[in-house]
Amino acid sequence: MGFERRAVSTQMSSQMGSQAVDRAARLLALIVESDRPPSFTALVDRVGLAKSTTSRLLQALERNRLVQRDRAGSFRPGSLFVTYAARQDSVHDLVETAQPVLERLGEATGETVNLAVPRGSGVVQVAQIDSRYFLGATNWVGVEVPPHCSALGKIFFTYGPLTVPEGPLARRTPATLVTREQLDRDLAEVARRGWAVAWEELEPGLVAVAAPVRAVDGSVLAAVSVSGPTARITREDLPRLGKLLLAETRMFWEGKAPHDA
Repeated sequence: MGFERRAVSTQMSSQMGSQAVDRAARLLALIVESDRPPSFTALVDRVGLAKSTTSRLLQALERNRLVQRDRAGSFRPGSLFVTYAARQDSVHDLVETAQPVLERLGEATGETVNLAVPRGSGVVQVAQIDSRYFLGATNWVGVEVPPHCSALGKIFFTYGPLTVPEGPLARRTPATLVTREQLDRDLAEVARRGWAVAWEELEPGLVAVAAPVRAVDGSVLAAVSVSGPTARITREDLPRLGKLLLAETRMFWEGKAPHDA
């Protein structure tokens, strides 16, 4: 009898574990497949589970980087998805697909154009079109930069998958945003206009403008930037460059995406 009770208990535990996995998978599928990030209330309504159960499952998915909350508290696919998309084979496909866009931006601006992906807690540039000028011609491919003082990193902070770290931020120049309050105000502007700026925040005399590269489901896979010296790119140029980047990245993803998007 004792053996039978243990067998029944083991079977019930296995069934409960399988049920939890199924429920978590349903939540994850809803988040990944939604046209826009769903709220907690919307998820509760759609899966038909108790709020406490839904909250517990979402917390488990969040701990394992499968989902994350955006600034509005809604749920998006987590950084694990972007880590997968940014693996070397996927990056190769991404670079090949992006190349015509990068070349058009280089031709239109004459400045350095970079394609970047999030990597761990930083940002790594994976492709570059060189500036036609000697001044400001730096090879950034393979270089990891702190997200808080780069236009590319601000895109990933605003739209995912990176999250702003707690505590003070490293100061790279006198213009670097080093408090959470400063950075939050700047990211709110990025969300409002759709593009980011880093004005002498990474290096003195260097300015960069960046925009997100989205998959067909709206999630951000990468970012593209135009950068150059403040001697050539003025503050008056920023809106024009931001709109140019947004136009090119929208054109890039209309009706197509890299193989792993």
